[in-house]
Amino acid sequence: MSATQILLLIGAYFMVLILISYFTGKNDSNADFFKAGKQSPWYVVAFGMVGASLSGVTFISVPGWVQDSQFSYMQVILGYLVGYFVVAFVLLPLYYKLNLTSIYEYLNDRFGKMSHRTGAFFFFISRVLGAAFRLYLVAIVLQQFVFDDLGVRFEFTVIISILLIWLYTNKGGIKTIVWTDTLQTLFMILAVVLSIVMINQELGWSFGEFLASEELKNYNDFLVTESFLDRSYFIKSFVGGMFITICMTGLDQDMMQKNLTCKSLKDAQKNMVSFSFVLVISTFLFMLLGALLFIYAKREGIAIPLMDGTPKTDLLFPEIALNSGLGLALSITFMLGLIAAAYSSADSALTSLTTSFCVDFLNVQNKEDKEQKRIRKRTHIAMSFALVVVIIAFKYILSSNVIDSLLTVAGYTYGPLLGLFAFGIFTKHKIKDSYVWIVALLSVIAIVFIANIPSKYLGGYQVGYELLPLNGLLTFIGLWFIRTKKSEEKSNIVQ
Repeated sequence: MSATQILLLIGAYFMVLILISYFTGKNDSNADFFKAGKQSPWYVVAFGMVGASLSGVTFISVPGWVQDSQFSYMQVILGYLVGYFVVAFVLLPLYYKLNLTSIYEYLNDRFGKMSHRTGAFFFFISRVLGAAFRLYLVAIVLQQFVFDDLGVRFEFTVIISILLIWLYTNKGGIKTIVWTDTLQTLFMILAVVLSIVMINQELGWSFGEFLASEELKNYNDFLVTESFLDRSYFIKSFVGGMFITICMTGLDQDMMQKNLTCKSLKDAQKNMVSFSFVLVISTFLFMLLGALLFIYAKREGIAIPLMDGTPKTDLLFPEIALNSGLGLALSITFMLGLIAAAYSSADSALTSLTTSFCVDFLNVQNKEDKEQKRIRKRTHIAMSFALVVVIIAFKYILSSNVIDSLLTVAGYTYGPLLGLFAFGIFTKHKIKDSYVWIVALLSVIAIVFIANIPSKYLGGYQVGYELLPLNGLLTFIGLWFIRTKKSEEKSNIVQ
């Protein structure tokens, strides 16, 4: 597939998104931008959230990770499933009871302004890094397979990508995203299914023959149970996955903002439960695709693509889809899936960052309507610029597999959120609010130190995704030490 054909495909795709934006953004109101008027059908939100959760990282990086980790990532995914039920039946009732626009307003009601700002700050850092990870991966694919041939610099690729997202989210915000995410999820799932079918046909296999093949057995190890010291040991991965979901979904304004657009708590819970099962199945398909890609590459003598002289397994899927001669249909399928995966997470991230900054830091809800809109639009531009800067920086500092990097960083940035919300929900204590930021900062510093202790000093123990719950525990303990003697006798927030 030529660079010109890819550009035309991207252009056509964005014309569809902008058309959706035109119909959903007619009001251009803050109510629609932040909450979609609380009129979103739960099944539309559920399906769209699949694409936002999978993102470009899952679409490219999960298949590329199969060579090193085989199917062990499914241990994390099973932990996700339990985490989604905690979100549905513990956190969502709380958010709906308080009728929140930003979920971090809960911390203000429970503890005070500094806790509110601290929670919002850690979300801001987490979401900027998370969205940048996702868009970075897509940007390097577009750069290597499209824009390098046209002599376009990576920086320009990133700027154009963010500009396109800004164009179709500028007016409708979350109301637009609820509907565009549905389209993007559809393209992403079709892409992985059709890719599996087409590559199997090329190998002369039916799907059943692929599942029964000896070659698949070389990649499909699932459970890691030999040694607790192993970084990917089952219990560590499962518990880490559970807390990753609780934090990256339930304590994340990006994901919760979609849920809060549902008409009722019951609808939001149906959305979360149905979404969780679809996500597990979808991720398993991506793992199967990854194994199939490595099998095909080995048979055809396709080398792992290089980036800056280093083999990059994240680029194997695009290499096979675009350059292996499997036909235009696979190339189009891949590009539609890639674009959908990238922008289904990035557009909602941009909107949620705008919402959180406006509500949590600028108190936009206390200003006149005209001033609210002006602040929202300026913040939307500023968040776009922040994403551009961080994505470009990643090109020069990121070296490991993107999904592994994403989950590792989550252990640092979401831990204080976990500790704050857990302390608020499971205790009745008040705290010395002005000291909260110190507790959160010390917890992160401690986790960074623990993560970098060589395994030889820990008896061979390799630190994995359990960093996140450990970070939350350290924050919880720190909050316990700054609790006040007077506890809430009867908390309307918790009960």
